[in-house]
Amino acid sequence: MMTKKKLVTGMMISLLLMFLLAISACSNNHNQNGSNHQTSENSHSHSSSSGVVPKNLKLAKNPKYKVGSQAIIQADHMKGMKGATATIVGAYNTTAYAVSYTPTTGGERVTNHKWVIQEEIKNAGNKTLAPGTKVTIEADHMKGMKGAKATIDSSKKTIVYMVDYTPTTGGEIVRNHKWLDESELSSK
Repeated sequence: MMTKKKLVTGMMISLLLMFLLAISACSNNHNQNGSNHQTSENSHSHSSSSGVVPKNLKLAKNPKYKVGSQAIIQADHMKGMKGATATIVGAYNTTAYAVSYTPTTGGERVTNHKWVIQEEIKNAGNKTLAPGTKVTIEADHMKGMKGAKATIDSSKKTIVYMVDYTPTTGGEIVRNHKWLDESELSSK
């Protein structure tokens, strides 16, 4: 027959083990979700940014979509983006790059990420970088992006837009999304 002390000790050990198992399960799920980058752009989660832009980025003088106006997003960089109504927060002249990189947080390689701009690439200078060029990303649009080694997939001189939008899939408004190219927007 068990003594009361042994019974209490056994129950405490059981509770401690259940607690540790629960913590372990949460930790494993967090690690899987936190470092499992998909190769498809529209699998990335939405997040708002501070709206801070590189200090040497030039405002577009005559953008098709003026700051404060609305447009329809035609891009599907992220789930719930295509078809959403965007409010234009900023319009800038630059070179935009599609890049492939392995997140600094680990996980699968992200391919053809649109867009990282000239001013967000370490030591990019003023000349357009050729496809295949190896670079270091200074942007932090996504978890694990800042400091990542990347390869330029393609480039285009364009006006890029920073926008606010509510995903078509529901949820909170995404503020200061960086970046959409002019061809990825249409008039409302």
